[in-house]
Amino acid sequence: MIVDEVHNISLTTRQGAEVSDTLKYFSEHIPATFIYAGIDIEHSSTLSGTRGAQIAGRLTLIPTRPFPYNDEWKGLVKTMEDTLLLHHHKPGTLAALDRYLHDRTGGMTGALSHQIRGAAIGAILTGTEKITQVELEAIPWTSPPAPRLPSPEEPPGEPTGARTGPSGRGTADPGLPPPL
Repeated sequence: MIVDEVHNISLTTRQGAEVSDTLKYFSEHIPATFIYAGIDIEHSSTLSGTRGAQIAGRLTLIPTRPFPYNDEWKGLVKTMEDTLLLHHHKPGTLAALDRYLHDRTGGMTGALSHQIRGAAIGAILTGTEKITQVELEAIPWTSPPAPRLPSPEEPPGEPTGARTGPSGRGTADPGLPPPL
């Protein structure tokens, strides 16, 4: 089970506490792997206080980082392009723009998805039915946030960014922009 946007759960509200209790109940009673995704979870109110400490005790952080510009990124762009069903889109157009897309999105998969989805919607609405760099540039995007540096309490290496429990349950994926 994947639960996104968990950074929006405020344990200081009754509704947030109820959501937290429900997720806790599900993880204890449903034999499944739970993935919790959100931005900067380890520093949010989601894991603070008594209730947050209970949640944190069931999870383990897994670091997530932007994709480097490499063959994996190029494959991701190609795969996303292959799913487009635009009538006049020339296959390989986005693959040829993979470096541009990496520079524009900072290697963030959510940002890449936002760019391609927004350009595809624009192509449908305008009737061009194709995506080029011009259509991509028409999609507003602010650069992704800079990676957070580890706090003095954290060991050197990658900053933490996700959690998963001892049974493989629960993770968080920070740094992704909200969906369109």
